Amino acid sequence: MNQLERDTLGRLVWIDSASKRHVGVHPVRAFPITAPGGGIGLMDQAGKELFWFADIAAISQSQLALIEEDLAAREFMPVIKKITKVSTFATPSIWDIETDRGSTRILLKGEDDIRRIAGNTLLIADSNGLQFLIKDATQLDKVSKKLLDRFR
Repeated sequence: MNQLERDTLGRLVWIDSASKRHVGVHPVRAFPITAPGGGIGLMDQAGKELFWFADIAAISQSQLALIEEDLAAREFMPVIKKITKVSTFATPSIWDIETDRGSTRILLKGEDDIRRIAGNTLLIADSNGLQFLIKDATQLDKVSKKLLDRFR
């Protein structure tokens, strides 16, 4: 019987079909940006996959709640809605942006910190390693597109 639970210290524990307890597991989405509802693997602390859920629809509600709670804590990725200002068109550059989590300022170290994920989806890493997502660059407002195009 495969089962996922939390121990008294708040760690995720996977109990495999042989009743072996794997403490401190963490879920990992196969494609967190392009297919967040797709497959999820449960990894041990060494990064070895213990179990694979091919589809989140196959996961029980109680286990899915534990998985989603853990993923939410680790997959913090604000979505950029608007680029309001950039300090310079050379890098490093300070960007004032509006996200789904509010307004903020980020430091873009280099143009290679802007990565195309799929189609018009972009991932931007700030100088602190925080990832920001632009779901569809073609849907940004005119000013944001113009500012972004200077860096791609």
